[in-house]
Amino acid sequence: MLKASGYAAHNAHTPLTPFAFERREPGPQDVQIEILFCGVCHSDLHTARNEWHNTVYPAVPGHEIVGRVVAVGAQVKHFKAGDLAGVGCMVDSCQHCPSCAEGLEQYCENGFTGTYNADDKHSGGVTYGGYASNIVVDQKFVLHVSDKLDLAAVAPLLCAGITTYSPLRRWKVGKGHKVGIVGLGGLGHMGVKIAHAMGAHVVLFTTSPGKTEDALRLGADEVVVSKDAAQMAQHAGSFDFILNTVAAPHNLDSFLNLLKRDGAMTLVGAPAEPHPSPNVFNLIMKRRTLAGSLIGGIKETQEMLDFCAEHGIVSDIEIIAIEDINQAYERMLKSDVKYRFVIDMASLPAAA
Repeated sequence: MLKASGYAAHNAHTPLTPFAFERREPGPQDVQIEILFCGVCHSDLHTARNEWHNTVYPAVPGHEIVGRVVAVGAQVKHFKAGDLAGVGCMVDSCQHCPSCAEGLEQYCENGFTGTYNADDKHSGGVTYGGYASNIVVDQKFVLHVSDKLDLAAVAPLLCAGITTYSPLRRWKVGKGHKVGIVGLGGLGHMGVKIAHAMGAHVVLFTTSPGKTEDALRLGADEVVVSKDAAQMAQHAGSFDFILNTVAAPHNLDSFLNLLKRDGAMTLVGAPAEPHPSPNVFNLIMKRRTLAGSLIGGIKETQEMLDFCAEHGIVSDIEIIAIEDINQAYERMLKSDVKYRFVIDMASLPAAA
C-alpha cells in the first residue's frame, strides 16, 4: 500500500485534523499523482459537516486537484512521470451504461464514483479526496493540465470551471448571444469569464451593488441589481440563456421573465431547501426551458481545460495553508473569499 497524509473530518462538529492513511498501489491502468494544489469547494464543507446526511467518517474532502505524475501503470498510454495532471469530481463510473458510452460519466446510470466519500471499487472502503499528499486514479479519469497557466488557479476549474462551462457549451452559447449569469461567487465568476471568452454579451445579476466593479473586471458587459425591479424590467424577454449559480432558494420567475421565446435558464447551484415552484405559464407562453446541469464528462472537462488554457482563463483565488482549512470554511460561509480558496499542499506535514 501507498502511504498518504492529509486532513480529515472525523465527525460533523469538530475541525478537520491531520490524518494518515493508505492508498492502493498503482495498478496497470492507474496514475499516481503527487498533489500540488487542491481547491476548496462548498461541497467539501457540506460533506465535512454531514449537511447532506451521507458522510462516512473519516472524510478527506477535495475534488479540485492539480499535481504531478510520479508513477504510471504498465498499460497507461497518455501519461508519464513528470506530467502535470488534474483530477476532478469523479474517479470512476460503470463505463458501460448509455451515459458513460456517450462520454457523460457524470450521469452514469449506475452512479459515478466521487473523488471522496464514495464507495471505493478498488479497496472496498471509501474514497479519500485531494486534501492529501497523493492520489491514485484510473487513467480514464485523469486530465492533462497546461503548464502555461498558474497551477494553483487552475485547480478550481476541475469543479467550478466545468460546472459552468458544460451548460454554456450544451446550449451553444457564442457570439451574438445575450447571456445572464446569476450570482458572483465561486461558480458565477467562472461563468462570467467563460461566457465572455465564448463571445457572448454577458450580464451579471447580483443582489450586491458593490460587486459591479469586480463583475466588469471579470468580463461582464453589464451588471443588474436583481432586487431593483426597474433594472430587471428593462431586460424583460431579451436573454438567450441564463446560467443561475445561486445556491439559496429564490424566485425563479423573476429570471424566467427575462428569457426570449425559446430561451433557457439552467440551474447549477444546489440549495439546501427547494426553490419556490415557478409559474408554469412563464414557460408555456414563450416555450422557455428551465433545466439543471451537473459538472461534465471527462472528455468535456478536458475540452474545458484546453479552452481555458487557450483563452488564459483561471479562477481568482486565495492560497491557504492546509492548517487554515477550518478558518477558510468559516470565511466561505460568509462569502469572504474572492472567489475560491486553494490549498498549497506543500504546507501538508509529511506522512509519519
